[in-house]
Amino acid sequence: MLQMKLRTEISQESLSTKTDGAFMANGTTTGEPTEPRQSFFQLSPDDATKSLNTSAKAGLSENEAELRLSIYGTNEIDEQQRRTWPGIFLAQLQSSLVVLLIFAALISLVLGEATDAIAVLAIIVLNTALGFWQDFSAEKSLAELKKLSVPDVTVTRDGETKTVAAAQVVPGDVVSLKAGYFVPADCRLLEQSNLLTDESALTGESLPIEKTIAAIEAAHLPLGDQTNMARSGTMVVRGHGIGVVTTTGMSTELGKVASSLKTVAPEPTPLQTKLAQLSRSLALLAILIVVLVFAAGMISGQPVKLMLMTALSMAVAIVPEGLPAVATVALAVGARKMFMRNALIRQLPAVETLGSVSVICSDKTGTLTQNRMTVTKLDVANYLFEVNQHRQLNKDLRTLLLAATLCNDAELKDVEPQPNAVGEPTESALVEVAAKLGVNQKVAAEEMPRVAEVPFSSDRKRMTTIHNVEGLPFPIFEKDARHVAFCKGAVDRLLEVSDRVHIEGSPVQLTEAHVARIKRSRDSLASQGNRVLAVAIRPIQDFPLQDSKCNLQKDEVTNLECFEHNMIFVGLIAMTDPPRPEARSAVAQCKAAGIRPIMITGDHPLTALSIANQIGIDAGDKVITGTELSQMSAGQLSGKVKEVSVFARVAPADKLNIVEALQRHNEVVAMTGDGVNDAPALKQANIGVAMGITGTDVSKQAANMVLLDDNFSTIVEAVELGRTVYDNIRKFVKYTMSSNIGEVMVMTIGVLLGWPLPLLPLQILWVNLVTDGLPGLALAVEPTEANAMKRPPLPLNEPIFNRKMLFDLLWIGSLICIASLGTAAIFWNEAKGVDHWRTIIFTALTMSQMANVFACRSESSFLFSGRLFQNRWIWLAVASTFLLQIAVIYWPPMQQVFHTTSLSVVEIASCLVASLLVLLAIEGFKHRVW
Repeated sequence: MLQMKLRTEISQESLSTKTDGAFMANGTTTGEPTEPRQSFFQLSPDDATKSLNTSAKAGLSENEAELRLSIYGTNEIDEQQRRTWPGIFLAQLQSSLVVLLIFAALISLVLGEATDAIAVLAIIVLNTALGFWQDFSAEKSLAELKKLSVPDVTVTRDGETKTVAAAQVVPGDVVSLKAGYFVPADCRLLEQSNLLTDESALTGESLPIEKTIAAIEAAHLPLGDQTNMARSGTMVVRGHGIGVVTTTGMSTELGKVASSLKTVAPEPTPLQTKLAQLSRSLALLAILIVVLVFAAGMISGQPVKLMLMTALSMAVAIVPEGLPAVATVALAVGARKMFMRNALIRQLPAVETLGSVSVICSDKTGTLTQNRMTVTKLDVANYLFEVNQHRQLNKDLRTLLLAATLCNDAELKDVEPQPNAVGEPTESALVEVAAKLGVNQKVAAEEMPRVAEVPFSSDRKRMTTIHNVEGLPFPIFEKDARHVAFCKGAVDRLLEVSDRVHIEGSPVQLTEAHVARIKRSRDSLASQGNRVLAVAIRPIQDFPLQDSKCNLQKDEVTNLECFEHNMIFVGLIAMTDPPRPEARSAVAQCKAAGIRPIMITGDHPLTALSIANQIGIDAGDKVITGTELSQMSAGQLSGKVKEVSVFARVAPADKLNIVEALQRHNEVVAMTGDGVNDAPALKQANIGVAMGITGTDVSKQAANMVLLDDNFSTIVEAVELGRTVYDNIRKFVKYTMSSNIGEVMVMTIGVLLGWPLPLLPLQILWVNLVTDGLPGLALAVEPTEANAMKRPPLPLNEPIFNRKMLFDLLWIGSLICIASLGTAAIFWNEAKGVDHWRTIIFTALTMSQMANVFACRSESSFLFSGRLFQNRWIWLAVASTFLLQIAVIYWPPMQQVFHTTSLSVVEIASCLVASLLVLLAIEGFKHRVW
């Protein structure tokens, strides 16, 4: 009954019967309404919340939210690009490998070889099953990774502010909207302060739209004119607000657009593309080899049909069809491991790029430091106050703390036993120190309510709030001042807008001597590793103000930045943010790995240098400021970035210039960021890294990777895992290709020596199936090598098949060939017929490839030096392959299919010894033992 009642009251259908999010005034849910429909933008904020059965102050209850979630479903846009399991299965049947095998089976049937045809079909089934499992596992891993990147939303439920996943938002939820974050669902705005949203994705309008809260009388308005609505997927570019959710998921305007789009196939990663091209190249090589093998067989007098089947089998064997799938599995497994270490990969190609990173450009606060701000000193006029000394506050100090705690978006929660604030760390520290010293934010906010604000901007580097102070006995506010503007931010930026200074409770003219004294104090505090903020105030006789710089209308307050002039400089606040304990070791690890760490911060140069030198970034006294950057040409900056590792007082645009300058030197750059304006730099960087705790939705959307703990050492760990993933893919390529070359050599050389055909077609297919499958996949999860972070990064465009790889493929393939044919040669005179002799080659070849998979586990570490048992999957894969090979040799039904005979203990032992010699030879050559 409750569900039926809720459906009648706020039917999702009734909330979205028209493109403007229409509401049925009569509450009906089916058929045509008997009264005119009314849109949410036509309702007042109070009527909108009533129509949704919610409260602007208390929001929904948790029970109500759960019920609505069960009715309307999750707030998600349906995925139309994800591959289904039938599609994955059909894709296996369309691969060139399967087509070749089907062709081979048909030839066997035509030639009357029914047993061979059935065996080939069985191998098709096994190959298809293996390929399906690889692709399905990769697709499943990618889907799981995508779920991890669901953003969070601040909502009001049961009267309390809570954080929930955006997917859990329901109609009637009251949500907070702020600059730098995406709107989680279609909302009717209830409150707004200087709120602008970018709706270009829905409307095509390039300029941000200023928002209002008043009801709009007109009906059937286009989306861009519905200014009291905030739409799902649009971005808040300025200010903040509160909205009540009207529609979610596919019922939003964004959902309607998404449902009209056609399915688009997902783009492969660059590595997948590279590997697919490699497979195609190898297919052409396979054709050449097939022709050579077939010709050699004809010259030696082999039967035509046998050589035709052999040639087709060789073509199947040499092309590593599973390579792109294995690469995807390796990338997805790597991304999952990174998530377990607090690095969320948003775009799979980032995993492979991480292995090539040569420069990491990192923010300071919260990334290299603990982001646990603590105010240590207050500085007003000629008075320096140590916070821990608990001395009496004078008027200047009280004014400083009052401005700092009110020009603030953090919220004081508790005063006893210790002040505790919720919000951004710097702002929380200001509220907490004010409460500690007797200036209570809650009491002050009641006496001086905020009436307007200019939000913090990374370009302006300051924030201003305007408060009603009419009737309050503060001399600084002047007799006829009914409002006051409080401003906090960077020292230089506040000096720019100040013409007076606050001394002993009164404003006096700001002189050059005052400015020099303020800057000396700032530099002294900054050199001790402190972050230094300035505070200023400005009495306002009337609000809105009408003067030469602020010509505002009474009812339409816009461009509030015009209040930021003729201010009274009050003082400085010094706070410390100590380096993270693990930052120094992470920086040292970067240097050992050939990666250059660079610090980029908005803090004062002396603060930046102090922290940089503490954690091991060899900065010396070299630092470039944002002002200096703005005066440099691109060529000058390119020269400087090679020698300077600390950039201070930078703007977001400076980050983009630094990235581009580094990339001109062919550096592979990882860049961190958290703000809206960091997005261009994050996109330009080879690896954009957003902050998961302090980062905005915009920065996360632009980034390739999100740090869930905002920790620099997590970037370094991710780079290590990126190198591991790329190493493992190369190991798989080396193993499969060297083994396949060994097979080709066995067939070619055996025929050229005048011997019987060394392997039958089915035997070739069998070797390809059991050796390339499970052992190859096991290599994809090989643990990190000991020297992974003790070698320079690979160039981004380094080909998989470099000279060393080609050399290894040829000599290891030759070694496998010698071991296989050599073992067969030993037993040439003792073999009980051709089938028995082929069985020896067949077994020696398979065992040698199992030795090769062990040898390919590391490029540098000696297998017997502790790495032998680190990957249990290798042992399981090799054991499974060995048991399957034993079954082929000794189980009569398999003997009939594969034309094998039982081998003696001596013969089996000889095959094992030959494979062991292959392993020892590769290991010995790898470490130059011989």
